[in-house]
Amino acid sequence: MSLPLQTPPALDVEALRGDFPILSRTIHDRPLVYLDSASSSQKPNAVIDAVSRYYRESHANIHRGVYVLSEEATIAYEQAHVRVADFINADFEEMIFTKNTTEALNLVAYAWGLSNLQAGDEVVLTPLEHHSNLVPWQQVARRTGAVIRYIRLTADGCLDMEHAAETIGPRTKLVSVAQVSNVLGTVNPVDELGRMAHAHGALICVDGAQSIPHMAVDMRAMDCDFFAFSGHKMLGPTGIGGLYGRRRILEQMEPFLFGGDMISEVTLEGASWNDLPWKFEAGTPPIAQGIGLAAAVEYLQGIGMEAVQAHEHTLVRYALEQMREVRDLDIYGPEADDRGGVISFNLDSLHPHDIASILDQHGVAIRGGHHCAMPLMRTLGLNSTCRASFYVYNTTEEINVLVEAIGAARRLLRR
Repeated sequence: MSLPLQTPPALDVEALRGDFPILSRTIHDRPLVYLDSASSSQKPNAVIDAVSRYYRESHANIHRGVYVLSEEATIAYEQAHVRVADFINADFEEMIFTKNTTEALNLVAYAWGLSNLQAGDEVVLTPLEHHSNLVPWQQVARRTGAVIRYIRLTADGCLDMEHAAETIGPRTKLVSVAQVSNVLGTVNPVDELGRMAHAHGALICVDGAQSIPHMAVDMRAMDCDFFAFSGHKMLGPTGIGGLYGRRRILEQMEPFLFGGDMISEVTLEGASWNDLPWKFEAGTPPIAQGIGLAAAVEYLQGIGMEAVQAHEHTLVRYALEQMREVRDLDIYGPEADDRGGVISFNLDSLHPHDIASILDQHGVAIRGGHHCAMPLMRTLGLNSTCRASFYVYNTTEEINVLVEAIGAARRLLRR
């Protein structure tokens, strides 16, 4: 699936980098080259200041106080829901704040899956999935008797869509798939998968952890039923994420967690639930983090998601070209037109942790390991890989540093 790229104005990356204080650091006396944004992105001053300002000026619990601080905090937290919902073209009631993508996917698995799956029903996944979109469904299948089926991959790490059409059928109740692979960068055709699922009366759940930071996502255009994401991968704080759910489905679901603000009324005999989205936000919520996420969304909107995507496409294309010049380097996944800003690679038979450690000595931060995708590693015949991932603040000059550092690792470890 080729990325639908526009031709927006080029980013002024050097000016933008000035918004990220951590990028001025040196590591081992070298300028920091941060290439692990697929794990967690860095934060601009706008986000840092928004969180700090809340704690300095307006911290209080929400929905419970009639005093000024509580009212200010309540307004800010509710406005954060509005801004994030608008960012993905959803309604306020459909935007649930969670801790992260993992909690959002668990919410779907336990609040929807346990109540709607029966023995013989099928959940369709892919080998590309992060553990967070595998393990919850394995656990729910074990409890309900549902069956998990997997769509095969092609040789270049894309989904075999002919096999998808064969796999998604009358027994399918849910298709759950990452929009972008966190290992290979593969951009999956979630629109087409959604049409296949809906044709059989099934739902589609999209893991958007690696897509929402890097491209425009539209819940109405995508026509998905659930969409999960993390704030910390999209310039926001840790401890905040989100779940979009189609309103009619959320209204039918029972809560995942109980207590605190998710209730409407409690008696000694039972309880009734609050309105959406609070029905699924039990206890004191991540108020500061939600405000920080809203600031991150505002920052991304100021850049323009088309510009973000185009910049990353330029980086990944350049990186693939340069990295393919390195001897003994194996690169996994599709070509640039079919991938996001992620490149996984291995250098000869050297261990990724050794390579990552040597790159760190050059100030280059990458990830080495299985990337919470052990089934995919087995599918590829690997134990682990190195992974470089790019974002709005990265430059082609940093890719040159990466390639030089890989060359240094090769020379050092092959002595």
